[in-house]
Amino acid sequence: MTLKLQQVLDPALAGFDTIIDVRAPSEYAEDHLPGAINLPVLNDQERAQVGTIYKQISPFDARKLGGALVAANAARHITESLADKPGSWRPLVYCWRGGQRSGSFATILSQIGWRVAKIEGGYKSWRGLVVDRVQNGPLPSPVIVLDGNTGSAKTEILHILAARGHQVIDLEGLAHHRGSLFGGRAEGQPSQKMFEGRLALAMEALDPTRPVLFEAESSKVGDLTVPRAIWKALIAAPRLRLVVPVAERARYTARAYADMTADPQQIAAILERLRAVQSGERIAAWQALALAGEWQKLSEGLMRDHYDPRYDSHRARHDDGRGGQVMLDDLRDLDAAASRVEAALARLA
Repeated sequence: MTLKLQQVLDPALAGFDTIIDVRAPSEYAEDHLPGAINLPVLNDQERAQVGTIYKQISPFDARKLGGALVAANAARHITESLADKPGSWRPLVYCWRGGQRSGSFATILSQIGWRVAKIEGGYKSWRGLVVDRVQNGPLPSPVIVLDGNTGSAKTEILHILAARGHQVIDLEGLAHHRGSLFGGRAEGQPSQKMFEGRLALAMEALDPTRPVLFEAESSKVGDLTVPRAIWKALIAAPRLRLVVPVAERARYTARAYADMTADPQQIAAILERLRAVQSGERIAAWQALALAGEWQKLSEGLMRDHYDPRYDSHRARHDDGRGGQVMLDDLRDLDAAASRVEAALARLA
């Protein structure tokens, strides 16, 4: 049996007990279907070995070795990961294109008696649906962008609004990055493909009768590119701007980036990357503040002389004033700040 997927989060996927990605671990790590587990029938080294034999010796010798390796790995998965599966268990199997790897594993599982199915076209077919969704769109819901200069607590306010039932797509959360030069996280970012897959799932889950909120972003979040459909929607959407005094934004940022301030040398090294756009004298002054632990002063200097001018330039190109402003003098009570944003959103509706 084969399953032809019609959408990224196809309802037919819910009819299976386990989705199994039989590709090599590196392929699975780069991206995979939501909820899939990895039971590779060829690991990365084995896959490379079979490919080399295919090219340098013969396709027959490659298939012979590949068949032996697939059988051995399948036997291990059956006796280990799948040992507790009952006769009624229904697996869905896929590989890169729905070819030999998934076909071989599916045949073995079906011979045991399990009602196994394959995804027609494999991961490649699902990836095609993802790309179409995030690149071509359109978004099903009207978009509102929460804007505001660095340190305006946009992300935290969006999280509060999401907890209150508003539709929110958190690009920074999906990209595992805080968006700024200092926004990297220790675990690193997902691949571009995985980021796009997460976005596609979020888009499909939207209620088209209700607006969806995004944080204002540039065309990249860390090293990841915001896909075309999302970027076009952000550019065209009304922007609700948070206006917060620079001193309050600096105070908030010094607290929000406490994980970074634990390593002043790292901050100083990151500041070096600004030499193409800032003077050596200014960078040296910022580095001295970092090494002295003057985080609020450093934050305020970066905002005044680096981030704010760039935000203002971007806003001049994309903000037509439809969304209005929310004045926030104090970010210590973010629940109260979110309520003020909520009231402004109600006026936009």
